Amino acid sequence: MKISTLTNHLAKIYGEEEAIRKLAEIGYDCYDFSMFHIGDEDHPINSNSFESYVQNLRKAADESGIVCNQSHAPFPSYLHGEEEYNERMFSLLVRSIEVTGLLGGKIVIIHPAVFPGHKIGGDSLCWDTNMELYNALLPHAKKANVKIALENMFNWYEGDSTASPATCSSPGEFVKYMDALDPEYFVACVDIGHSAMANTGGESPGKMIRALGGKRVKALHVHDNDLVRDVHTLPFTRKIDWDEVMTALKDIGYDGELTFEADTFLSQFPDELAVHASRLMLEVGRYFVSKYNL
Repeated sequence: MKISTLTNHLAKIYGEEEAIRKLAEIGYDCYDFSMFHIGDEDHPINSNSFESYVQNLRKAADESGIVCNQSHAPFPSYLHGEEEYNERMFSLLVRSIEVTGLLGGKIVIIHPAVFPGHKIGGDSLCWDTNMELYNALLPHAKKANVKIALENMFNWYEGDSTASPATCSSPGEFVKYMDALDPEYFVACVDIGHSAMANTGGESPGKMIRALGGKRVKALHVHDNDLVRDVHTLPFTRKIDWDEVMTALKDIGYDGELTFEADTFLSQFPDELAVHASRLMLEVGRYFVSKYNL
């Protein structure tokens, strides 16, 4: 199994092109291109000349011997009642799909719309909104030859002590969404940390992985937490049962990459130590691959 991680934190320090080169030097097989801030007015991807900028990133990756396995679109993908925001965001989601294709990536993770007060199993407004959103993006995915990955989400309310259900947070609801969309262009990204958070309806990451199965799960967000908050840190530093997670991945015949989304771990260190911390993250990934023969 190949090992990947976000470009996000290293890009803040070195810029996106150099971040890709750094990840290759560290030894990662792949990278997850982070597009969280492409809506910023001064971001090169938010311009008419974005293609030449992305082609330079692709050239840097090719020269360094690293590939883009997946990317992450900006979010929230949708805000109820905020039509100006939603129109602008839709154009950024389309741009994310285009960029992923230009980079040679196979999958772009696009968060589903999330509504407050979500009940396990979903409701018609949430369902209809997401079906409309994803099906509107489908022609763009086909054109770019890129798959769109849905991700299991969560709600958090100020004053609560734990997370609450949101779109695709339960195994049954996630399966329902996947089975309603074109299987050639829509896949599941299991966010291990989100699934582990108490009261989201997922029960455990292993149960989520097994419910979805190897035909649906084609991407991962690997990170640890305290089973309460969305910490996004390195495995073995909090409380997730990693034996359960890796055994479930092996049992379903998972054939995608092991992609870390644990940049909060890196951000604890001074910039001068970010590469060293990222190297430790890679070693944790290699440990998983070796121990579980993934």
